[in-house]
Amino acid sequence: MAFIADRLSRIKPSPTNAAQGKFLEMKAAGKDVIGLAAGEPDFPTPDHIKEAAYKAIRENDTRYTAIAGTPALRQAIVDKFKRDHGLDYKVSQTLVTNGGKQVIFNAMLATLNAGDEVIVPAPYWVSYPEMVAVADGTPVIVNCPESKGFKLQPEDLERAITPRTKWLILNSPSNPTGAAYSKAELRALCDVLLKHPHVWVLTDDMYEKLVYDDFVFTTPAQVEPGLFDRTLTMNGVSKAYCMTGWRIGYAAGPQALINAMITIQSQSTSNASSISQAASVAALNGPTDFIPRNNAIFRQRRDLIVSMLNQATGIKCPRPEGAFYVYPSCAGTIGKKTPDGKTIANDTDFVNYLLEAEGLSVVQGSAFGMGPAFRISYATATELVEEAGRRIQRACAALR
Repeated sequence: MAFIADRLSRIKPSPTNAAQGKFLEMKAAGKDVIGLAAGEPDFPTPDHIKEAAYKAIRENDTRYTAIAGTPALRQAIVDKFKRDHGLDYKVSQTLVTNGGKQVIFNAMLATLNAGDEVIVPAPYWVSYPEMVAVADGTPVIVNCPESKGFKLQPEDLERAITPRTKWLILNSPSNPTGAAYSKAELRALCDVLLKHPHVWVLTDDMYEKLVYDDFVFTTPAQVEPGLFDRTLTMNGVSKAYCMTGWRIGYAAGPQALINAMITIQSQSTSNASSISQAASVAALNGPTDFIPRNNAIFRQRRDLIVSMLNQATGIKCPRPEGAFYVYPSCAGTIGKKTPDGKTIANDTDFVNYLLEAEGLSVVQGSAFGMGPAFRISYATATELVEEAGRRIQRACAALR
């Protein structure tokens, strides 16, 4: 249509949201479906966090807040970064957003001019390149195959940097692969970035507390203080605190950047929900004993689904360090035929086959920039994860 902006032609709708939408439609129609497409913990929000929200409502804490967030939450963010990573931010260097996505959206809109480049390691979260494109930037995709642990290598980063490079987006642990960068691996990337002072780092630490097998999380500004003044460190309460629906993300970074992002937010959504902000103060300042308990269950589910996938014909699945995703290759199924005679030509065909034949909703790897593969979220009931494994084994065994 002529009245639709040209920029919309540069972006695609979210494939993960589309997969989840299709699952919900089938479920509403009474179909026997299992949804492993959405990255959403099945654990309830902890009671002390919910109580803080009830208290905010009772005390009529239900009005607009400052655009950048309440003083209490911004102070809690400062305290969190200091406590967890030894990073010293002023309250004015923080920003509270409507979910983590808005941090990235604000940052890209506030900094990118037409033709500016943003390095995005693949597999990537589906929204990174689309947000760059919305802001008139150019996503520069760097492939990080399973043979390299799905991680950006310093030599590949060096090759990708040009005079037009403005940002590197780094996500650890990763959505969609669960791969996480060790301190030594981050050190090697930081050494490259130190040679290129025009390149900024947006580090998406959303899954930082969801790590397993004694993995120790670190963040770039912690590893290399020399990058502190050109790093935007973002996080949120959605994953570790089981608060996806509360829609609170946050970030801290250089003052001029935060000020610019606040300006963007002031003319878009304004402040995040006052009630959600009150709950998030309780999340960041309160007890966290539920996190290791949840992680123990996530780890069991990870090990279960990895084992079952590796027993499925044509599937190969590495064991990730964190998050609640696995990213198995389905290369061994390509070229085979389904029982009704359809050829599996790519990972989209394979994912559609799983949905049609077994009522299993997952997301194709091509949506994340690297296939043939698919993403499974194991953030759902253990018995459903196990049943999903059986359905994948059955579907693969039926291919010829």
